[in-house]
Amino acid sequence: MSVIADTSPVVADDRLARRNAIVLSAAQALAGGNNTVIAATAGIIGTMLAPDKGLATLPVSVMVIGIWFGTLPLGYITRNHGRRFALQTGSVVGTLGGLVSCAAVLIGSFELFLVGTFGCGFYSAAHNSYRFAVCDTASDAYKPKGISMVLAGGTLAGFIGSGTVIVTKDLWVPHLFAATFVAQAVLAALAGLVLTRLKSPPPVPHAEREAGRPLSEIAQNPLFIVAVACGVVSYVVMNLLMTSAPIAMVECGHSVTVSTLGIQWHVLGMYAPSFITGHLIARFGVFKVISVGLGLLLLSGAVGIAGLSAAHFWISLTLLGVGWNFAFIGATTLVTLCHRPEEHSKVQSFNDFLIFGTMALGSFASGKLMATVGWEWVNIAAFVPVLVVVLLLGWLKLQRRGLPV
Repeated sequence: MSVIADTSPVVADDRLARRNAIVLSAAQALAGGNNTVIAATAGIIGTMLAPDKGLATLPVSVMVIGIWFGTLPLGYITRNHGRRFALQTGSVVGTLGGLVSCAAVLIGSFELFLVGTFGCGFYSAAHNSYRFAVCDTASDAYKPKGISMVLAGGTLAGFIGSGTVIVTKDLWVPHLFAATFVAQAVLAALAGLVLTRLKSPPPVPHAEREAGRPLSEIAQNPLFIVAVACGVVSYVVMNLLMTSAPIAMVECGHSVTVSTLGIQWHVLGMYAPSFITGHLIARFGVFKVISVGLGLLLLSGAVGIAGLSAAHFWISLTLLGVGWNFAFIGATTLVTLCHRPEEHSKVQSFNDFLIFGTMALGSFASGKLMATVGWEWVNIAAFVPVLVVVLLLGWLKLQRRGLPV
C-alpha cells in the first residue's frame, strides 16, 4: 500500500502554478537579500554594540530563533486567512525589522538590534515558505519544477543582498550599516508589492480543515519522517560548515576577501542548480536526486578535511551548496506528497518548525564546536547525521520498492 496521501489539489492548474512560480521567484530575489544582509553585517554590528564581545554573534542566532518561532504562526495565518496574506504579513514584519535594526545602529542599542534581527528572522520564515506556496495549485508532476523555480530566485538574491551591503554601508556616516537596513526594509516592502500578483487559493473552510488527519498521524508516515530528516540534516550540516568556514579560512591565514569569495561560491552552489533540479527530479526521481545531494555533502566534508588551501575551502563550500540544493529541494518535494490539500498549512509549517528549530539549536553549538575541536573535526562531525539519513533513505526505498517516486 502506498504511503503517499492523495495530494492533488481540488483543481490542479499548472498554468497558474507557473505564473505563481514567476511571481514567487521575483519576490524571492528581493526577499532573499534579507539573509545576506544579516549574515554580512550582524556579526560586525554585534562586535560594535555588544557589552561582551563574546555575544557578537548573538544577533545571528536570534535571527535563526526568529525563523523558528515564525513557522507555526505563519502556518496559522495561512490556514485562517490564506497564503498570500501570510506571506505579505511576513513582508510587513521584515520591513519593520529593517527599520528597527537601523534605529538600533543609530542609537547604539544592542538590545534593540536583537529585536530587529528577530523580526528579520520572522520575515525569513515567510520567504522560506515561498517554496510551498508554488505547490498550492500545482499537479504532483509540476511541484518539483515549481519549487526549483522559486529557489532559483535565490541566485539573484545573493547578488542583490551583497550589492546592497557594499553600496549602502557608508551612506549614513558615521553610522556603519544604518543605511543598509533602510535598504533592506525597502527590499522587503518591494517583495510585499510583488506578492500582490500572487493568485493563491482561498483558505480551506474550517469544516474541511477539521476533517483532515491529526498531525500526530501524519507525522508517523515513514515518507514524512524521511522527508523531515532529509530537510533537517541538509540544512543543519550546511549551516554548520558555512558558519565555520569563514572562521577557519581566516585562522589559516587567508584574507577576508578570500573568505567572502568562498561564501559567494557557496551561495551560488545553493541556488544556481535550482534551474535544473526540478527537471532532474522529474526525470530520475526524487530519491536519486536526494541521494546525490547527500553524497555531495559527504564529498564536501572530505574535501574540507583534505587540505586548507583556498581552493580546498572554495571547492568544499561549492559542493556543500549544491548538495544542500539537491537534498533540500528533494525533501521539500517529499513533504508535499505527505498531505492532503486541507492539511497543507499545518504539515508544511510543522516541517519548517522542526528544520529551523534544529538549526537554531545547532547555531549555538557551531561556534563552540569550531573553537574547541577545529575545522577538521567539524567536517568529521558532519558525516554522522548525513550517513544516518542515507540509511533512512535506503530503508524507505526498500519499503517502497515497486511504488512511484
